[in-house]
Amino acid sequence: MSRRAPTGTRARLRVNPIMCEGSGLCAELLPELIRLDDWGYPILDTDAVPPELLGLARRAADSCPTLALLLDED
Repeated sequence: MSRRAPTGTRARLRVNPIMCEGSGLCAELLPELIRLDDWGYPILDTDAVPPELLGLARRAADSCPTLALLLDED
């Protein structure tokens, strides 16, 4: 049985650029949605998180050492 977000639940990622120190951990944990610029700071290809990546997005946000990666869930 897969663990999926309830129908209608939307999740969005965002980065607080002031808090981010460019550790790159988020891109390692969620390369499907996050890539790094030339200086190691995250670039979100899209802010919408597909339901199948929600668990990985939560893990990436929880693992951010400066709490700069935020996951907003409706």
